[in-house]
Amino acid sequence: MQGAKGITMKLKNQRGASAVEFAVVLFPLVLLVFGIIDFGFLLYDKAMLTNASREGARAGIVARTTRLDASEIQGVVNNYLSDGNSLIPPLNPFPPANIPITKPASPVFGDELTVTVNYQYNYFFLSIIGISSKLLTAQTTMLYE
Repeated sequence: MQGAKGITMKLKNQRGASAVEFAVVLFPLVLLVFGIIDFGFLLYDKAMLTNASREGARAGIVARTTRLDASEIQGVVNNYLSDGNSLIPPLNPFPPANIPITKPASPVFGDELTVTVNYQYNYFFLSIIGISSKLLTAQTTMLYE
């Protein structure tokens, strides 16, 4: 049978074990938390790209005497994304995007207008482990009014 002295000896030998375990678990835990934050930023930016393509397509299909041309539709998309409320500007500012527009030469009621927004998203925290960027794409197709 072990006495109180044996238990005390075992406890003395275990000192520092929890510090080592914490050090082993800390890096994956921090990586997981910051990865979740980074993924949240990515999803937010993807939603903003989708909204921007929708805004551009809507501006392009509305019936008016002179319809918007491709450069004006691109301007609508860029204004939506660079107004400070869309993408996360301090961390990942939005450069003028690659915005291909597919539309007929002289559109009539029922023709399709397609606005695509391509954006290179740069990871903030995941770049530490070598994951640097991802191409985000949003596309909206609407019929002319």
